[in-house]
Parts: sequence; C-alpha cells; structure tokens
Amino acid sequence: MGGSQARPPRQWPAPPGRASRDRSAGPVPQGAPPAGATPADPSSTGHPPASSEAPPPEPATAASGAPGGEGDNQDGVAQAEAAVEKDLSELAKVAAERDEYLDRLRRLQADFENYKKRVVKQQLEQRERAAEDLLTQLLPVLDNFDLGIAHGAEGLDPVHRSMLEVLGNVGLERLDPAGQAFDPNEHDAVLHEAADSGTGPEVVEVLRAGYRWKGRVLRPAMVKVKG
Repeated sequence: MGGSQARPPRQWPAPPGRASRDRSAGPVPQGAPPAGATPADPSSTGHPPASSEAPPPEPATAASGAPGGEGDNQDGVAQAEAAVEKDLSELAKVAAERDEYLDRLRRLQADFENYKKRVVKQQLEQRERAAEDLLTQLLPVLDNFDLGIAHGAEGLDPVHRSMLEVLGNVGLERLDPAGQAFDPNEHDAVLHEAADSGTGPEVVEVLRAGYRWKGRVLRPAMVKVKG
C-alpha cells in the first residue's frame, strides 16, 4: 500500500453547448471581461465616463482677439458722432430761421406802429385843413356883420357875438389892433399918416378885422398906420 500513487482530480464533463460556444466566440481579447461577466462600475476604474455631448464653445470677446470687434465699436462711435453733428446743424438752422422770423416780425410791428401814427397825424391835418377852409369861408360873413353893425343895423350885435364865441371855442381869434404897435406879420397897412413925434408906427384905425386860428394868421388886419 505504501507504493501506490495519488489519484488525479476527476474531470467533470462540460455542459452541452458550452464548448461549442467557447469555440465559436474565438479568442478573448486581453483585458476584456470574460463572457457572461457583469460590467464593472465606471467609478471603480478612476476615469470619468465619456459624455456623448460636446461642451459649449467659449463666447468670443473683443479682448480674445475676435475678428471685427474693435472696428465695429469705432464705426458705431463715428456714426453716433455724425448723427449728433447733424442734429446740432439742424438745430442751428432752425434757430437761425426763428431769429430771422422774429426780426421780420419786429420790423413789421414797428412799421405798423409808424403807419398808425402817420395815419392819425394825416387825419388830424386833414381835419384842421377842413376846419381852416370852413373858417376862411366864414370870414366874409363876419365882415358883413361888422359892416351892418357899423351902419346901425339893429339885432345883429347879439348874433355876431354868439357867432364869435362859438368860433372862438374852436380856436378862432379876432385881431382888432387899434392903438397897438404895428406888426407886419399880423397887420396889413393900407393907409399911412405922419407921426407928430419920433415914435414908432402905430395902428390908429382898423379898416377890416383880422383873424388868427390856432396861432396861425388866417387873414391880417387891414389898418391905418401913423408914423
């Protein structure tokens, strides 16, 4: 018994179909898990799993040297400056037109004021000329009153005085210079008489009364002068 050899381990037969599958699969690559093994956890390998989506690209900035960034900014600033200059030019043009219209309006208003003053002055002058013409035409009537009263006509004196009063209210003055010094601007000397002494000429008789209206002589008095 001491010379007997040990028995080799018993080999169990493979299940049906196992050997055929192993032969058909071919050689197993190195490092690949055996057939039928459960896939290992990716975290156990120490490498992150590969993602199927690529990360988004970094946004390009002007500082990163993106083409056209600085040039676009300069073009925008130039366009803004051009727009501001255009607006200022339009504003200056509108202001100039406003000043021109205001100047025209002031001149037109001044011309209108001068026109009104001129019209008022012309109306007053026309009214005065009309009144002067009327008074000039009434002078012969006043002379007839004087002649009638001088010849003793009755009832004329009150009418004469009333008429002179009414005309005096509008500026008519009667010139009756008897006993006054001769004034060639208001007196018309038609008769002369020698003076007894060396005194100046003096009105000694009024042949026809004169009249003054608003400081202007309408008709000088016809007088007889002595001296």
